[in-house]
Amino acid sequence: MTSISEVDAVPKSKKPSDSAFKQQRLPAWQPILTAGTVLPTFFVIGVAFIPVGIGLLHFSDEVKEHIVDYTDCESVNITGENKLHKKCADVLAEDSTESCFCKITFELREPFVDKVYMYYGLTNFYQNHRRYVKSRDDTQLLGKLSDIVSTDCEPFAYHNENGTNRPIAPCGAIANSLFSDELTLFSIKHNKSVPLLNTGIAWPSDKTIKFRNPEGDLQTAFKTFAKPKNWSKEIWQLDPDNPDNNGFQNEDLIVWMRTAALPTFRKLYRRVDHEQDGFKSGLVAGNYTLTIKYLFSVSAFHGKKKMILSTTSLLGGKNPFLGYAYIIVGSLCLVLGIALLIIHIKCSKSTADMINVTPTTEYH
Repeated sequence: MTSISEVDAVPKSKKPSDSAFKQQRLPAWQPILTAGTVLPTFFVIGVAFIPVGIGLLHFSDEVKEHIVDYTDCESVNITGENKLHKKCADVLAEDSTESCFCKITFELREPFVDKVYMYYGLTNFYQNHRRYVKSRDDTQLLGKLSDIVSTDCEPFAYHNENGTNRPIAPCGAIANSLFSDELTLFSIKHNKSVPLLNTGIAWPSDKTIKFRNPEGDLQTAFKTFAKPKNWSKEIWQLDPDNPDNNGFQNEDLIVWMRTAALPTFRKLYRRVDHEQDGFKSGLVAGNYTLTIKYLFSVSAFHGKKKMILSTTSLLGGKNPFLGYAYIIVGSLCLVLGIALLIIHIKCSKSTADMINVTPTTEYH
């Protein structure tokens, strides 16, 4: 009779079970790449991609853009007279609290028909940095205010005032670095300002789901909270003319909080109001004056700032890269297909030779 200790002493087998899966006996299909299957694939891809690329370039070329780089614009007073003969970037470098205005006159050589949008563009600004992307409190942005904010917001979580730490709302590096330049456009031909709308620029899902204001009066709700360090306005004063566009649901803030994937990017800033007389069909050709209240410094990270006026097409904004990519890939496939076809015709063996291969056949 076998004892329990003897049974325990018998080592367990590590042999896998005799199943089709563990013994690798499952049926499988392995494609055999021959000229008859590979060459048509190259030609089909080439013939399909090139027309698609041409179509994408056509839609991209329909989009009209005008870019104004105002990084190094000179300081002027509101009437347009030179005040300091210094760049606004240098004025802010000396005193970050100083208000600096500058003006740039440019010409639209052709009319911008249909809907026109104004963007601001930044270069060398890394919104994709891991710590920067995490530096926010989503619970707070949902309108659920608390004296304790997320540790991800450090070091932009609390503001020390008279020995008391007040939580910052909205906290974090993203909100603290909010783009703050104020851009206005004046049509010299119409002798009046171009009407710009600051609503309808954010994703509807962001404004209705991801960003919510606390209940009640905003000024009362944020009374015990401090504004971000780099802000010049309180959060309930972001849009004095439109109470529904204040607080966490301010669309400029929402657009900025959706971080960019690359260090060179553009974000929607305003929409031209096409219901106003003179601008119903878009922007006419002629001279315009861009007035900038220069508040957002880019000299610290050696960046550039641009204002972009743009129309849209069926596929969105101007993006020629995708069209060029399709054309290049399609052309390469056609060239490779032709080259492989020539090699196949000149160098390949006949079907009869392939069938009659034996172990004694000499290798050439």
